[in-house]
Amino acid sequence: MAAVNEKLVLSLVMWLFPLLPITIAYRAGDIVPMSRMGQYHSSRTVWHDLIGRHCPVFGVNREVLMPIPKPTGFTGADPYKISFQVGREKFFIPWLLVINRKSTEVPMIEVNLRYSGSDLLGVTAKVLDMPHHYIEMHPEIRKQFWDSQHWPKHILVRYTWKEQSEIDVTSGFFVLFGSGLALSFILAIYVLQSSRDKLERFVRETVAETSMPGVVEVAKVE
Repeated sequence: MAAVNEKLVLSLVMWLFPLLPITIAYRAGDIVPMSRMGQYHSSRTVWHDLIGRHCPVFGVNREVLMPIPKPTGFTGADPYKISFQVGREKFFIPWLLVINRKSTEVPMIEVNLRYSGSDLLGVTAKVLDMPHHYIEMHPEIRKQFWDSQHWPKHILVRYTWKEQSEIDVTSGFFVLFGSGLALSFILAIYVLQSSRDKLERFVRETVAETSMPGVVEVAKVE
């Protein structure tokens, strides 16, 4: 009977495990790890981890100046793209064109991060023109960016966080419904197994009793 119970518990866990969300919790102010890859011509770098001051900070809107290293074989004739992986979940940001764009403005990268409670839900990013008021405050950034001999280039990265509601009624309903259905199924198997054991024991005892030799009473005829 103990073996049957262990199998039922294991079956219940296997049924419910896919319904449980796998999350990686962050606390407000935690550095969210981030790595970068570059592409020039058909050559790509490996993933490089960024240091903390260039990474997002969980739940905090902020701007950083991120250095972009000179790619191998750079001549200035072709586009230079970068890509990111964000968080321990490794949310992927597709290639962003940062050098040799069809623009005379210094680029900046806007990164939007979605979160709920202590969970990072997703990341998107796009390249924009750096605001003029920022260039006016830091004219050396524009001068260094267009100087072909100056490396690394520095690009403004703006991290913006958006909180989503922690209550997802539809998802919660399906999780509860699926959990209840799985639990009912396992309990039904348990009840049937218990009933079958009791029935078999009753049949064995009944057969044993009817098979025992008894005293035959002879009716008296008066």
